[in-house]
Amino acid sequence: MLKLFVYLEITGDSYRSLTRHPELADVFGLDQIPNESVISRTWRNRFDDDVRGYVTASAHCVVKEIHNENHSVPEVRPLEEVKQSSEETTDSAENTTEFSDEEIYRTTRLAREHGFGPFDSERAQNTTYDDTRFFELQTFIGMVGCGTPQGAARFKFRRGKEYDPHGDTHLRAVKQFDPERLLDGFQQATGQLLSVLQSESSFRRPVTVAIDITTIRYFGNVEGMPMVSGTKDGVGRAFKFATLSIVGWNIPLILAVEPVRESSSWDENPPNRVHRVVRRLVRRAQEHVPIEMVLCDREFDSKAVYQTLSNLDVNYLIPKRIHSAERENIETMDEDGQEVAVESASVHVEQGSHTMQFLYVPSTKGDGTAVFATNLSVSPKESDTFCRRYSRRWQIENEYKSIKNDFLAKTSSKDYRILPNATVLLCVCGATAQYLSAYRFLVKSWCRR
Repeated sequence: MLKLFVYLEITGDSYRSLTRHPELADVFGLDQIPNESVISRTWRNRFDDDVRGYVTASAHCVVKEIHNENHSVPEVRPLEEVKQSSEETTDSAENTTEFSDEEIYRTTRLAREHGFGPFDSERAQNTTYDDTRFFELQTFIGMVGCGTPQGAARFKFRRGKEYDPHGDTHLRAVKQFDPERLLDGFQQATGQLLSVLQSESSFRRPVTVAIDITTIRYFGNVEGMPMVSGTKDGVGRAFKFATLSIVGWNIPLILAVEPVRESSSWDENPPNRVHRVVRRLVRRAQEHVPIEMVLCDREFDSKAVYQTLSNLDVNYLIPKRIHSAERENIETMDEDGQEVAVESASVHVEQGSHTMQFLYVPSTKGDGTAVFATNLSVSPKESDTFCRRYSRRWQIENEYKSIKNDFLAKTSSKDYRILPNATVLLCVCGATAQYLSAYRFLVKSWCRR
């Protein structure tokens, strides 16, 4: 059974898919491949945390070695799916990637060739520097992890005094970019990137995507700043952005970005209607790829979001907040000795109605039961395996971490025009980040050309 679970972790196969290969029983020294229920109970009940940790760590080591040595083993899961959890919790300063000059040059070249074109500052035609110069400098200062003055000086040293603008000129240019036009440019750049990726590799479609909200901390004056929101701790302030990313077996790629404005004590913003944010994100993404499944976290647990996704003709899997009704159902399951249960339900809101299900499955974070909402028809036998798909969402956290730590330029400015525009300019460098991510993950051939 230990071999079996190492195999599952290396391939990323589901319990059900394993049962379709009875020939593997001999490999594991078993009389036959166990059914899904036996596999699930073995993982949860027979193996303790140390054994589960050993299985995960050893399998991930195998996956890394296979990818690092460029062995042709198509059954092995992608390298990006096996990031160690310890890497996710290290301090951001310690975890910042140090890029070589060659990596910076390659990444900037790829972004210049395929990503910078759609972005336009609408500055005068007779300007000394075109927009591409600013994008190259923005990319450079993000990848070397410094502020604009130091980054501009270092960039001049590499490219020549006449090539790039002065740091102050760069900051003035950043202020002139219109956020809406930047988002439109990001949409076009994403389409170009997908076109190139599809020509270089087999791009699996339709895709599974994840929606989440990330923050960029803000420390300036909040008065007259409707675009700044409070943080969950009630003390901090931040710009908030919702993103939609491809996850799972596909290339990790951000397809859509949407600024989030929430009602705060210092502004007159209406309460945030998250389902509208979801609608805009999915519609933008559907312009590029067909979507099969949308994964969201509990922040998106609402009937309006469920119905919005149903109206967009996509499937969803969203963890549900535990309220009194769910607690009663879980207590009943415990009394009956049930580990899984499926409850049929329906949504009726102003935007429409549809049938759905609540799936009660063992929590992967310890003892207890987790509840998921989905508009797919899932049987009790399938529910545990089906909900494991939600673990693919962890990739989006790595995306946020990579973009913020590796590509977001440092600034001490409290000028709101610098921070949100620099953050939306992060969409430009976000495109750059995706090129590097794709370079690491799939299309290394680009950098050999």
